[in-house]
Amino acid sequence: MAGANHHEEEQLGTVQESKVARRLIGYLHPYRSMAIAALLLTFGLNLVGQMGPLLTKWAIDDYVAPAASGSISQQVAADGVMHLGLLYLASLLAVLAVSYFQTLLLNTIGQRVMYDLRQQLFARLQAIDISYYDRNPVGRLITRLTTDVDSLNELFTSGLVEVLGDLILVIGALALMFWFNWKLALVSLLVVPLLILATMWFRKGAQEGFRQVRSKIARLNAFTQEHLSGAQVVQLFNRERRAFAQFTEINDAHKQANLDTIFYYAVFYPLVNLISSIGIAAIVWYGGSQVIREAMTVGTLVAFLQYTQRLWMPIQNISDKYNLLQAAVVASERIFRLLDSPIAIESPAVPQLPETGARVRGRIEFRNVWFAYQGEEWVLRDASFTVEPGQSIALVGHTGSGKTTITNLLMRFYDIQRGEILLDGVDIRHWDLHRLRENFAVVLQDVFLFSGDISGNIRLGNESISDERVEWAAREVHAAGFIGKLPDRYQTRVRERGAGFSVGQKQLISFARALAFDPRILILDEATSSIDTETEQLIQQAIDRVMSERTSIIVAHRLSTIQRVDRIIVLHKGVIREQGTHQELLAHRGLYYRLYRLQFSERD
Repeated sequence: MAGANHHEEEQLGTVQESKVARRLIGYLHPYRSMAIAALLLTFGLNLVGQMGPLLTKWAIDDYVAPAASGSISQQVAADGVMHLGLLYLASLLAVLAVSYFQTLLLNTIGQRVMYDLRQQLFARLQAIDISYYDRNPVGRLITRLTTDVDSLNELFTSGLVEVLGDLILVIGALALMFWFNWKLALVSLLVVPLLILATMWFRKGAQEGFRQVRSKIARLNAFTQEHLSGAQVVQLFNRERRAFAQFTEINDAHKQANLDTIFYYAVFYPLVNLISSIGIAAIVWYGGSQVIREAMTVGTLVAFLQYTQRLWMPIQNISDKYNLLQAAVVASERIFRLLDSPIAIESPAVPQLPETGARVRGRIEFRNVWFAYQGEEWVLRDASFTVEPGQSIALVGHTGSGKTTITNLLMRFYDIQRGEILLDGVDIRHWDLHRLRENFAVVLQDVFLFSGDISGNIRLGNESISDERVEWAAREVHAAGFIGKLPDRYQTRVRERGAGFSVGQKQLISFARALAFDPRILILDEATSSIDTETEQLIQQAIDRVMSERTSIIVAHRLSTIQRVDRIIVLHKGVIREQGTHQELLAHRGLYYRLYRLQFSERD
């Protein structure tokens, strides 16, 4: 479906499993002592587990068979079997105790590695440039932080160390089998080539299957997140059935990817069981003939069969863990791709800054700026203008003319292709990003409020902003009126994205936020659109208060709100066509005059 292509997962090249594995093991380095302890416990667990067949052999050969032939008394045989049985029970209790501590250690390691990975991913997502979000749906990024990291948790808690333990178990079982009877051990290994061929087939198919599953789950998350965020629009335009049909198609693709992967498991596990059964049959055939010829004892044959099960069981477990490995490899390649994504916009190694603690003046200059989001599809063309400290300017023009792009470039969310943008005479690319952006406050048309309370949304985690300053800022922008009527005033809970607050109330909170931070430069992006006249008057007063003694840039469609600014810049298709005051531009009778007449004729 063409409409769903936006949610498709990025296609990756061939996975270098050894490289991914080495990088994953690197996350164990801080917890290497715990990992070594878990490995030692696994070794001890498997060592104790090897006692069972050996005790069985002793019981049969030293007590059961001699008692049956009359070589020893039944009482002696019964006592011997009882003692060996108690040893068997003790070994099982030891296995239980060791398993507890092993599981505790492994899960602790897994949780700590997950914590570290999520910390790295979230830090990366906070630092990466905004253009990355233009290319990647939020749902896909949520998949990185949740589903993909969970896959790695399974690898570290029940995969990696247990596979090493199973390998130890296989080596131990083989050593004892060769010690008992090397010929019979070789017979049991005749089916190994079949197992290798089956594993190679499974490996190839399962890896591609897991890649498809990860791709589909990321697409499913992206689609779901987008449509839940836009639920109001979906319902308003009666898009429920259409959205459900799209979801069904994406969900079906995810289901089919899982079913395709399940096919390999449905064939592989029965095939491994068949191969192991053939191996056991060969042992019974050859070993039985040895027992008949009295070249081997019955106890040895029984122990051999038990060790064979201990040989095939870990091999099956390793095959089972292979799905964890494949899931982890596919998840890891996507996580590492995100972590390795270059950050295009960073602070320079040696920032050129004003004196430490000095407040910027707020002089802005665009010099012959060219910018395109893609290739040479220019959004701004040779744009030049200057804003003196404390001045206010307005950017006007048709949709897509480059107004909001100018503000985004000024805060260096994107880097320009040509020209210079200066703040206080210094190219913004030479500023430390944190110092640059702390000089700005932005009030958007679509105000974003975080879950928490009103006070937290005004100070945004800045503990240097006191409660008194929060309340002062709210009073100054006339937000205190409606806040004072709320049940818990400034501690009133704010739901996701400010649900329950009107557009005007959210904008007043954002103005209080801007004033509380006391920025040197204020950007208002369509801040007075979509509100009623009474609220607009309050917001206009808030604008006047916040703009006082600050360099201000206003992006507006409603020309009635910008008549008092010092200068108006008119853009058309990325080119600055006119500059001047409201009266000067009207007298010029150019593009601004036509926009003004058109807007007010529409009101009439």
